[in-house]
Amino acid sequence: MNFPFTRHHLSRKEAFLQRLFEILPGALSWTILLGMVALSALNPILAALVIIAFDVYWILRISYVIIFLILAYAWLEVEKKTNWMERVQGLANVQAHLETLQRQPSKKGLKRRLSRWTHQKELRHLLDSRSEHLSPEDVHHLVIMPVASEKMEILRAGLESLRSGDYPSTRMVVVIALEEWAEPKIKDGIAELMDLFRGAFMDLRVVVHPSEIPGEARVKGANITWAARDSADYLSRRGIPFDHVIVSCFDADTVVSASYFSCLTYNFLICPQRQRASFQPIPVYHNNIWDVPSFAKVLETSSSFFILAETTNPEKLVTFSSHSMSFKALVEIGYWPVDMISDDSLIFWKALLHYEGDYRTVPMYVTLSMDVIDAGSWWKTAHSIYKQKRRWAWGVEGFPIIMRGFLAMKDQPLRKKLPHIIKMLEGHIMWATWSFMLMVIGWLPALFASRVYSNSVVYYSAARISTIIFSLSYLNLFILILLGLALLPRKDVRYGFLKRLLFILQWFLLPWTNLFFAAIPALDAQTRLMFGKYMEFWVADKRRVD
Repeated sequence: MNFPFTRHHLSRKEAFLQRLFEILPGALSWTILLGMVALSALNPILAALVIIAFDVYWILRISYVIIFLILAYAWLEVEKKTNWMERVQGLANVQAHLETLQRQPSKKGLKRRLSRWTHQKELRHLLDSRSEHLSPEDVHHLVIMPVASEKMEILRAGLESLRSGDYPSTRMVVVIALEEWAEPKIKDGIAELMDLFRGAFMDLRVVVHPSEIPGEARVKGANITWAARDSADYLSRRGIPFDHVIVSCFDADTVVSASYFSCLTYNFLICPQRQRASFQPIPVYHNNIWDVPSFAKVLETSSSFFILAETTNPEKLVTFSSHSMSFKALVEIGYWPVDMISDDSLIFWKALLHYEGDYRTVPMYVTLSMDVIDAGSWWKTAHSIYKQKRRWAWGVEGFPIIMRGFLAMKDQPLRKKLPHIIKMLEGHIMWATWSFMLMVIGWLPALFASRVYSNSVVYYSAARISTIIFSLSYLNLFILILLGLALLPRKDVRYGFLKRLLFILQWFLLPWTNLFFAAIPALDAQTRLMFGKYMEFWVADKRRVD
């Protein structure tokens, strides 16, 4: 479907729908919050009942997510020691590889048996699909790393991880997408890296994105789109088919695990509809996690948990941060949006609309690591993290465009579009309201009508219900702490017991942390969109301590 994925240059009808859907998320969030404040003042008993019902729903929903988080983490552990490169090589002849596996004796250990059983199941599914066979030798990787103000040591670690992995780096074309307006010291650092990594890849290129191109905003999507268009010409000149190329867009601080590209290649090759899929790894924030304040550790670990839990529902999984996709698909849909901030998730929705619903995200149980924001001091880091979370929440800018796209998608039945709409809208509303409901509004009925409330049946029932809810909350929190500790990088002698203790204790402040660094930034972003105060891209502060 040829749909204009932008808020600019719209017809009068489209512009009206755009503004209507821009207003909707913020209006709903404020209606819920202000409505509950008003209800607490006018009818505190009814407000208390609503809050109790919400608390019950909240704990059930969180417990449900925790269950799937445990399952996803367990599968991440199952695949941790998988030899992905061996599996890639086996795909040169799928039938022969499957027969060889079936003749081999079962491996010891539950994890290995589960992994092997899944591998054989995927091979049989690939054979049954009768999709076009693509040899591993035909696959090339295009890696785009945008750079604006990132320092050389940040980018160097990422390039080193590409070179030192188990996948041949000689099959990678690495493109450093450099902004023209970058400072001279950044450009000098890039020149040093070019010398340092010369010959390490099939090619290492620098593509400079010109400033002030008409129709573009000062956003990452414009930079990486310029680099991707240039790379399309590069690949065409060398006769490399686009459908043989997997493009990965990584932030400059991304450090991939040793088996990342072999796992990606395997998942690409066994996917029958590989040209209609994105591939989402599990992002973790381990590069500098021991050098940042404890609240920042907990916040970014929570972000990893969110994606990890989402992988258990591939039908609704949306790309986030660093991810990969078919270069052919990227070219067909017209690359990333060049006038919007949230390119990492919007590229999925743009593809879904272009292919009229025939697009999906494939979860990969392999990690890549990025930096936690570190601005040098506690207060500066807190301020920068707030701005980063507001930028993430600004993903709501895509909601009105996606809604317009769904309305234009006439051939798709409502039952296929509605789950996406509900999940997207619900996610934004929960993001902005849940912490307020739990930490602030939940106390208002008792404050507004203490005498009436204390003599009611609701008052006596609320205590018992609250006890049950908080007991279950502490159980869930205990599970999160254990998983958080398990997900952290291996112990470094520089970071002893005290660092880990602070990390554990910070989890008990998670409700307040989420209020200030999740709910308020989300409400801020939605309010700005509601009033047409559009945000600009902001590059996060990141540094590493040697």
